[in-house]
Amino acid sequence: MRTSRTSSLPILGLAAAFLVALGGCGQPADAPGGPAGSTAPASPGKPRIALIMKSLANEFFAVMAEGAKAYQKEHADQFDLIVNGIKDERDIQRQVSLVEEMVGQNVAAIVIAPADSKALVSACRHAQEAGIVVVNIDNKLDDAVLAEQGIKVPFVGPNNRAGAKLAGDYLAAKLKPGDPVAIVEGLKTAFNGQQRLLGFQDSAKAADLKIVDSQSAQWEIAQANRVASAMLSEHPEIKALMCCNDSMALGALAAVKAAGRSGQVEIIGYDGIAAVRTAIDEGAILATIDQHADQLAVFGLQCALDVIAKKETPADRTTPVDLVVKK
Repeated sequence: MRTSRTSSLPILGLAAAFLVALGGCGQPADAPGGPAGSTAPASPGKPRIALIMKSLANEFFAVMAEGAKAYQKEHADQFDLIVNGIKDERDIQRQVSLVEEMVGQNVAAIVIAPADSKALVSACRHAQEAGIVVVNIDNKLDDAVLAEQGIKVPFVGPNNRAGAKLAGDYLAAKLKPGDPVAIVEGLKTAFNGQQRLLGFQDSAKAADLKIVDSQSAQWEIAQANRVASAMLSEHPEIKALMCCNDSMALGALAAVKAAGRSGQVEIIGYDGIAAVRTAIDEGAILATIDQHADQLAVFGLQCALDVIAKKETPADRTTPVDLVVKK
């Protein structure tokens, strides 16, 4: 496996098993009774920080949870941790409810990877009004809505547009000007999905590739399988599928195999999950982008601890993205 990095922050290794069943879903490892996650009892003199993620059916967030737990274990004298996740990337209301639950538990801070860049702003404002520190990771909250509601939330996460362009440029080098490609988009209301789409479009424009189709599969494997199958049927000339996350890349891969197009249609993804890394080594997927999920949560926790200690809102922090390709 070969990687190319666009940032130089220190990174720990990634390790997690991927949920391979189409449409499967997961929970935090120690979640007693559902996706609401694990609750740490308050310790005298130590703040409690809640990590609220998106779907733990996506290995990216399962790895994020494990990275956060490992960091807390190493710094158990500094803070306690509550880990939360939702079953489905689209269950925005459940994520809003999780924020409200953490407000009710009077945690010191919430580190959130929002499922929707606009819909979670009000909940984050409510948390801040309750005196809770809020840090935004992974998927950026909408700047216009933040301004409209009069709040500031520090963002700790990658430049998704630059990351997608990194993968798109690598793909473009394998194709010819004029070659037809299609894009499998993420959730349209998610800022990271919008930015990845723009990054892929930037690459296609620069290389004079022809985008013949672009549709949302809402981050999900099964939906991506259906979307990619339809694309391949309607546009049999497609040379590549540019997928805005790795779960959708796996769905696209299944569609390519079912269509008898293995080796004829290149696939790129985004997230760096284990199953896609394996597919890259096998030559079934061309490339992905590693966002270092385990450390992304850690960066958010560190930011939250800084805010708790210093009582001031820090500047946004851009975290690393690396291109992952076959050795």
